[in-house]
Amino acid sequence: METNREKEIGALKNLIEYNNDRVEGYQKAAEETEHADLKSLFNRFSAQSMKFSSELNSRIVSLGSEPVEGTTNSGKIYRAWMDVKAALTGKNRKAILSSCEFGEDVALKSYEDVLQGNDIAADSRKIVEDQARHIRDAHNEIKICGM
Repeated sequence: METNREKEIGALKNLIEYNNDRVEGYQKAAEETEHADLKSLFNRFSAQSMKFSSELNSRIVSLGSEPVEGTTNSGKIYRAWMDVKAALTGKNRKAILSSCEFGEDVALKSYEDVLQGNDIAADSRKIVEDQARHIRDAHNEIKICGM
């Protein structure tokens, strides 16, 4: 039977993988766009996810686990889909933002799933809540840019 600590570590590791996906996704989006404002936005969100991964990795190390460096399988699929969409749309601003908004939806759902469960301690919950708020803000900023 899995302990609460193991469940907490598993939940945090999943969030790290989503943040690593987010880093790669935004780096790809920054490469695909020719719009300077979007390059800046995407680079900022990529750096934000690097910070989030680092915070979560520090937490799981303090819980006695090894740091996570990989990405999720779904993230690999998401990045491949974004490559195809960018090629088909001719690097269209709205299409790239739509892809990024989709990625933010996936990340935010992952955070909400962790927060709805009772698998994480108060110290981890505070970190996850703060990061979820920032991802929600990023989602809203992307949505506004796409209008």
